[in-house]
Amino acid sequence: MSDRRPLIAGNWKMNCLRDDGLALASGLASKLSGASERPECDILLCPPATLLADVVGVLGHCDIHAGGQDCHFDKSGAHTGDIAASMLSDIGATHVILGHSERRADHGESSTVIRQKIIAAHSAGLTAVVCVGETEQERDLGAAIAVVCGQMDVSLPEDATAENTVIAYEPVWAIGTGRTAAVADVEEMHAAIRRKLKERFADAEAFRILYGGSVKPSNAAELLAVENVDGALVGGASLKVEDFWGIISACK
Repeated sequence: MSDRRPLIAGNWKMNCLRDDGLALASGLASKLSGASERPECDILLCPPATLLADVVGVLGHCDIHAGGQDCHFDKSGAHTGDIAASMLSDIGATHVILGHSERRADHGESSTVIRQKIIAAHSAGLTAVVCVGETEQERDLGAAIAVVCGQMDVSLPEDATAENTVIAYEPVWAIGTGRTAAVADVEEMHAAIRRKLKERFADAEAFRILYGGSVKPSNAAELLAVENVDGALVGGASLKVEDFWGIISACK
């Protein structure tokens, strides 16, 4: 049995105006404070940047972390519309999601750029939640493991540790589609990710590896029971208090 404490992270993506976001954060904080038993996991919320400071304020000292959805690799400068890692930590964020497939696809972010962002996040004291994953075509070609391990090779800097880095495996074809990878495929990929970590990092066994891709209350327990699955990166289900709490409660 692993000693790694699971992490359940909610990626709100480009959703929620202020009232809805505050209600969602407040609802989760109330669930936690009213729980008869403390959840057996760490909890992270990653709202849009416009809501991050407010969410940090709502969460207060209720033991739910808050994080950003992206950051720039420079500390400051002429980067209109971008946010520095130090700006996230300055308002109370502890984590930042980097390398999400939607950033890679929609914004053309390469693994080299993601590596620079991870270094910046670490310098600002943030834990980087580093996303890796293959497309459906890459899986059909039998290249899924090679693609994911290749992303890790380039993206992860030498200063990555189990304390400042979390890996999130999200098969691109399962994000927001309702499709979930077969348990056997998840187990195979997470084992491959662990092996890749062992090639480079002395504390490889301590790294948490999350699964993401249409995780919901009905399949969370099965996925979280898979070896080397140390939590979940949750999209749509994180936008409903009861659904997200159901996933948190599946951590046993």
